[in-house]
Amino acid sequence: MNSLVLSDPSKPPRSASDPDPEVPEKARRRHFTAKYKLRILAKADRCSKPGEIGKLLRKEGLYSSHLSKWRQQREEGALAALTPKKRGRKPRPVDPQAKRVAELERENVRLRQELEKAQTIIEVQKKLSQLLESAEEESP
Repeated sequence: MNSLVLSDPSKPPRSASDPDPEVPEKARRRHFTAKYKLRILAKADRCSKPGEIGKLLRKEGLYSSHLSKWRQQREEGALAALTPKKRGRKPRPVDPQAKRVAELERENVRLRQELEKAQTIIEVQKKLSQLLESAEEESP
């Protein structure tokens, strides 16, 4: 059954199986698993008639460069070479001393804040004591 999708009345209707003609805002990089790569390579190796590999590539949405690169990776080290490499900076190893230093710095800040509060309370108590003493001296 061929259902029609009506998105905008000014445009002609399109069937639900047609791809969306809108271009996405940002292209996304495709990632292929090692299992998928090995499956496609096995299918490509079974192709014997002219044009079968092209048909397979069109069906899967791949390029011939994918096949040549994956074949090279397969020759270099089977499944391990086919796994995608993580891009970007490598995470720095966590230094236990750095963690301890950060923890001590946080504690130091907390203790300084408590000390400031205690000093403020002591100053207020001193002033209150002085006020009470001066009030006693003035009253006979």
